[in-house]
Amino acid sequence: MMTNRILDHPVLGKLENQKTVTFTFDGVPYKGFEGDTIASALLANGIRQLRVHEETGAPRAIYCNIGHCFECRVTVNQAQGVRACMTSVEENMTVESGKLQAAPFESAPEEWPRTYAEFEQKNKGKKVGVPHV
Repeated sequence: MMTNRILDHPVLGKLENQKTVTFTFDGVPYKGFEGDTIASALLANGIRQLRVHEETGAPRAIYCNIGHCFECRVTVNQAQGVRACMTSVEENMTVESGKLQAAPFESAPEEWPRTYAEFEQKNKGKKVGVPHV
């Protein structure tokens, strides 16, 4: 349990009398200390990857750890987009990693036009809706 945790800090001293809380991450039970953020509790348990990029599937982990970058988004008790670095872990909390999402477009990004001229060329002769004027 929590093998990556500093238990005797040279400045802060020893972590004594910490209340342990149990939570799950992707269905696996873990333990953390009361007052831990989800991110710190997962790191203490050796978990580095918190989600994957929604489109590419590239692994994502904690980046800034101050709530600015949103790289640590997870699903907590079915609420999506929760920042693991800013949310305290609680007893029986269910945390799920971010998953690969279906692409919102029919084509891949490399097929998208890069300029308006490419867009016009690609859509030449197509009726793309009714003009608003």
